[in-house]
Amino acid sequence: MLWANSGEIPGLPVAISAIINLYIKGIKVNINSITQFIEKNWDESAIPALMEYVSIPAVSPFFARDWQETGYLRDALNLAKTFCQDMELENSSIQIIADKGRTPILLIEIDATSPDNKDTILLYGHLDKQPPAKGWDKNKGPFSPVIENNKLYGRGSADDGYCLFTAVTAIKALQALKIPHGRCVILIETCEESGSFDLEYYLEKYEQNIGTPNLIICLDSGCGDYDRLWITTSLRGAIVGELEACILTQSIHSGTSGIVASSFRILRQVLDRVEDSKTGELPVDELQGRIPEKRLEQINMAAQILDKTIASAIPLVDGAVTMSHDPVELLVNSTWKPTLSYIGVQGMPPVDKSANAIRESTKLMLSFRTPPNVETVVAAETLKTILENDPPYGARVKFKLLKHAKGWDMPEIDDGLETKINKAASMCFGNTPCYVGEGGSIPFMTLLADKFPQAKFLITGVLGPQSNAHGPNEFLHIPYAKKLTLVICCIISDSRQG
Repeated sequence: MLWANSGEIPGLPVAISAIINLYIKGIKVNINSITQFIEKNWDESAIPALMEYVSIPAVSPFFARDWQETGYLRDALNLAKTFCQDMELENSSIQIIADKGRTPILLIEIDATSPDNKDTILLYGHLDKQPPAKGWDKNKGPFSPVIENNKLYGRGSADDGYCLFTAVTAIKALQALKIPHGRCVILIETCEESGSFDLEYYLEKYEQNIGTPNLIICLDSGCGDYDRLWITTSLRGAIVGELEACILTQSIHSGTSGIVASSFRILRQVLDRVEDSKTGELPVDELQGRIPEKRLEQINMAAQILDKTIASAIPLVDGAVTMSHDPVELLVNSTWKPTLSYIGVQGMPPVDKSANAIRESTKLMLSFRTPPNVETVVAAETLKTILENDPPYGARVKFKLLKHAKGWDMPEIDDGLETKINKAASMCFGNTPCYVGEGGSIPFMTLLADKFPQAKFLITGVLGPQSNAHGPNEFLHIPYAKKLTLVICCIISDSRQG
């Protein structure tokens, strides 16, 4: 797919960019032509549309129960559809589908340039967003797009608004330069941040439209730095639920402490059953998973690249340190070990409004991350039993499971696809790609793997150091997004050739 000769590419070392051309079925295209098209389209079309998308508070249904009334999810899809229509994709069908009671999706079908090419590439992304979060810098806000130092700040810019613009721009670049490509289907959903609860329904109902993908490209993951392509090899699963301890029918004067236990202390005792507070270890057998040898090899390679940057990518307060100084251990911890995070609390008033009283109850929102190969259904049932059985002081302790999703481990890719990915990544970034797991979850990955067992997967994304998805000051690194678009363009082109 990628051979030699000619043309300097912005952002690439001259020694590399001076020897690259794209040869497909006898067609010679200077890669600089593709790069210029992508740069121009991003600057003139994609970025303005993406900024408009950022301004839409399209918060995911789990966090915005009134999503149907506000219509923000539909607004985001309407904007995306308009962008696609303005791009004038050839031989394409673009439709918003909103079946009754379901979150809407955008489904785009683009015919192969040759009827002989029977391959189908499915490109996935989502346009629903995490809640706004507090703590944004003074000149920034979740729904107030700002470009600063080549970064587009705003909720959803990187998670995962850029995906649609990347996919469409990559395909349009091929069409504009008369470069052959296989059949492409772009599927954009609007409940990913809520667990993709409608995705299976749409995959089943519109399976004739989607077809049987040979390759699935998911643009909803992360990158360890902005110097190379990062390919996600695994994703952890998730178990999210509410743990509540209730000891009183109403709050009472704290002078009675010593007679009745604090509901918070009861929770501390119960949580000791599933987490070692000193080490963070979760001593529950059903939460443990074996790390494949190949993944350990990839982690060791990634750790060499990220040795000095893992800690610096975390916004630690002065004097604070990470859980280990060993980069290998940190990557294992964050990709193949179970962890517990406390992401919400209810029952505690703000400090400036707190009465000197023993409260009747405390509720915590728990987020367990599980190794990719753990069965989250079984693990969730085990956690519920451990947390609820034999409550301290006879208190009422309940664990309410809200959602769970199994993790994912990437099926092995064939040599032809791996060669194509490595060539494209090396050409566009000047560095070979890096393969590593992600600590987060993409719930639909297992669903797609089960639905399309013969498909190969390319999972990648733009969530790099300080990009801070789900938190304040989320940003899209624009130069990285442009290079990633070029990578996707090269991988999609001439999909039948290795």
